[in-house]
Amino acid sequence: MKLSELVSNKKRKMNMYEKYVKRGIDFILSLTALTVLSPLLILLTIIGAIAMGGNPFFVQKRPGNKDKTGKEAIFSLIKFRTMNNKKDKNGKLLPDEVRLTKYGRFLRSTSLDELPELLNILNGSLAIIGPRPLLTSYLQRYSTEQRRRHDVRPGLTGYAQAYGRNSLTWEEKFEKDVYYVDHVSFLFDLRILFKT
Repeated sequence: MKLSELVSNKKRKMNMYEKYVKRGIDFILSLTALTVLSPLLILLTIIGAIAMGGNPFFVQKRPGNKDKTGKEAIFSLIKFRTMNNKKDKNGKLLPDEVRLTKYGRFLRSTSLDELPELLNILNGSLAIIGPRPLLTSYLQRYSTEQRRRHDVRPGLTGYAQAYGRNSLTWEEKFEKDVYYVDHVSFLFDLRILFKT
């Protein structure tokens, strides 16, 4: 077998994992996690509704992976709210650090605020492993190379989160995201999951 055929076979296997196997694993694991964690999710929803004085969920538009036209699909990322909606006398929201509640700090420090994202994984807008979806307002700032991070489905956790997280510069995060895009595999996903 020629070297070019070996490379082409390797690419085909990676694409098979990305297109078919990875999504199936994400679906099964998210459905299982939602089922097992449903008592905790219900409890956090009730406590959140009381602590936040209403809606316990935070929903924000984020860019997903690119569609056939090469444009990022925008989806609604769902989390538990960690900040209240207190406003100043002019009706403007107070700064984030003022609105972040003790309950919200607890949710963030334990990453429990991320649990509702299991619904995003279940519906296919998010994967378990992939580049973390950033704000849609950043889309215009990406270089062509950085934008490649959207060639795969975004994830609940990713290579940049497992290997550096907040200690990385923006450039280093994007480099890790693009590296992930070029090296997606079951073993790599497993490595990232255990490191996370």
